[in-house]
Amino acid sequence: MSYLINLSLFRRNRNFAFLYVGQFVSFLGTMITGVALPYQIYMQTHSTLMVGLLSLVQLLPLLVTALVGGVFADRYHRRMLLLMAEAILMLGSLLLAFNAYVEHPQIWVMFVVASLMSAFNGLHRPALESIVQQIVAKEDFSTVGSLATFKASVAMIAGPAIGGLLIASFGLVVTYLVDVASFLISLSALLLMTHIPKPENVSDDSAWSSLKAGVKYALSRQELVGTYVVDFVAMIFGMPTALFPAIALSFGGATVLGMLYAAPAVGALVVSIFGEWTKKVKRQGVAIAIAAALWGVAIIFFGLSSNFIVAWIFLALAGAFDGVSGIFRSMLWNETIPNRLRGRLAGIEMISYLSGPKLGDTEAGLVAAAFGVTASIVSGGALCVISVAACCYFLPKFWHYHSGSIVRK
Repeated sequence: MSYLINLSLFRRNRNFAFLYVGQFVSFLGTMITGVALPYQIYMQTHSTLMVGLLSLVQLLPLLVTALVGGVFADRYHRRMLLLMAEAILMLGSLLLAFNAYVEHPQIWVMFVVASLMSAFNGLHRPALESIVQQIVAKEDFSTVGSLATFKASVAMIAGPAIGGLLIASFGLVVTYLVDVASFLISLSALLLMTHIPKPENVSDDSAWSSLKAGVKYALSRQELVGTYVVDFVAMIFGMPTALFPAIALSFGGATVLGMLYAAPAVGALVVSIFGEWTKKVKRQGVAIAIAAALWGVAIIFFGLSSNFIVAWIFLALAGAFDGVSGIFRSMLWNETIPNRLRGRLAGIEMISYLSGPKLGDTEAGLVAAAFGVTASIVSGGALCVISVAACCYFLPKFWHYHSGSIVRK
C-alpha cells in the first residue's frame, strides 16, 4: 500500500475535482489578502493596536454567521450558497482594491469590508464542508482529510510569500485584484459542477429550532465533543504565534520571522503528502489525542531551544502533529455526522478551531508579559498535554471511539 497521498479521487470524482481546484486557488488568494490588508492598515496608522483590532472585527461576526451558515447549509442548495458567498467575497476584494486605488484610502472602509467578508466566510465554510461529504464516498474520507491539509498548508506557505512579492513589485491594488481573479476561478469551478441535489430530509422547523437541534446532537456525542475540546485546549495553551515577533528578535530579527510563521504549515504539508497511512487507523479518538499531546510536547522543546534551526524543526514537528490531528478530526466528523446535520456541525467546528488560536494568542501574550517568553511557551505546551489527558479521562467515549462503531442516523 502506498503511503503517498492518493490523487485518483480527482479522476474518479469530477465534481470533487472542480470543487477542490477552485477552492485551492480561492484560498490562496485569501491568504494573499490576509497579508495585504493588515500591511495596509499598519502602513497608514503605524499602530499595532489597529492591526490587532482587525482580527477582532473579523472574529466577532464569524461567531454568529458560522452557526447561521450551518443552518442554511442543511436547508438550502449548498452549491448555490457557495456561489452567493463567493460572489460577495469577490466584491469585497474588489472594494478593497478600489479603496487602495483612491488618493486617500479610508481605514473605516477596510474594517467594514473585512468584517463583512468574514461574516460571509461564516456562511461559506459550512456549505463547503457539507457538500464535500455529500459528493464523496465514505471510503475516500481519509484522502479528503489529507487533501484538505495539503491545500491549507500550501496556501499558508505560498500565499503570504506571493502576497509580499506582489505588494513589493506591483502595489496593493494589483495584490487585491489577484484575490478577485482567484474568486473568478473558484466561481467558474462551482458552475462546472453538475447534479448536486438539495439536502434531503429538510424539516419545517424554524431556524432557531434547527440550530438547537444541531447543538443538541453535537453535545450528545462524546466523540464529537472530544474533537472540539481537544483541539480548542491545544490551541489555547500551545499556540505561540503571538510571540513569534519577540522570538524572532532573539534569533536574529525580521529575517527569520517569516520562517517561524511558515514552519507549522511545512510540517502539516509533509504529513498531508504522506497521509494515506491514516486509512489503516481505526481508533481515531486515540490518534487525535496523541497527536494533540505531541503538539504540546513539540511546543515545549521549541520553547526550550536556543538554536534557531533546532527550534524551527520542533515548530515544524508541532505543525505535523496538528496536521495529523486535523486529518483524523475530518475523518471522524464525516464518518459519524449525518449529512442532514453536516452544515450545522460544520458551523460549530468552525467556531472551535477559529476561536482557539485567537484566545491562544491572548493567553500567550499575557503569560509572556508576566513571566517571559520562554515560560509562556513551555508552560503552554505542558498545559496542552495535561488538558488533552483530562479530556480523554472525562470523555471516555472519545478515547475509545473506533471507526465504524457508530452509524450515522
